[in-house]
Amino acid sequence: MRPASVSPTRTRVRRGVAWIATLLCVATLFAAPARADNPIVQTIYTADPAPIVHNGRVYLYTGHDEDGSTYFTMKDWRVFSSADMVNWTDHGSPMSLATFAWAEADAWAGHVVARNNKFYWYVPVKQRGGGMVIGVGVSDSPTGPFRDAIGRPLVGNGEIDPNVMIDDDGQAYLYWGNPNLWYVKLNQDMISYSGSVTRIPLTTAGFGTRTGNPSRPTLYEEGPWVYKRNGTYYNVFAAECCSEFIGYSTAPGPTGPWT
Repeated sequence: MRPASVSPTRTRVRRGVAWIATLLCVATLFAAPARADNPIVQTIYTADPAPIVHNGRVYLYTGHDEDGSTYFTMKDWRVFSSADMVNWTDHGSPMSLATFAWAEADAWAGHVVARNNKFYWYVPVKQRGGGMVIGVGVSDSPTGPFRDAIGRPLVGNGEIDPNVMIDDDGQAYLYWGNPNLWYVKLNQDMISYSGSVTRIPLTTAGFGTRTGNPSRPTLYEEGPWVYKRNGTYYNVFAAECCSEFIGYSTAPGPTGPWT
């Protein structure tokens, strides 16, 4: 691993989420004597794994650090899949910066969600002549190829790390942010939204207390990952910096209040 080219912040939260996904498959691991080789990706540098399960198969979406980089130089995304969490298939790169004609750099940590018999890949990229925005690719297959869904950014305010949660009532929410935390309600088509972009208050009651950084008084750093379990909403995030650890807050609803 190259500490110089793998982000100490963007990487850890997705690794934590991948760890959660692994726990969900723990029964399978215990039942089978086989063990996966680790790391499961050994021939390229990857970061920010984001898993989904579709038709009994795990799909792992990652970033890709360029060889020889001394910064977060990332130009495409990669996909790997497994039916048993031991044997993995490399599906190559189904989406890159070139997918988005309006993007110029920084193919960073994204998230895929399935809906409408399609797969939507939400990614932060730097737009040409501007700052970081959130783009969305779409494909008929979990392994791509993905195309630009709308020909422009979906939303953008200079921040990163998108995550989508579809609630039980069918309403989808897009969360993202560093240094702040934002959400917006996505429409059924998953490529537009209703209402205004809303900033979630980062209070110490909601996200813990950080010391030594007056400009960032809470533990929240970046990489929100929201899900629902047994009626409670969880927001797992990369906490503090640097280095980071995984923290989480809970809420009775998808937009808070978080504790």
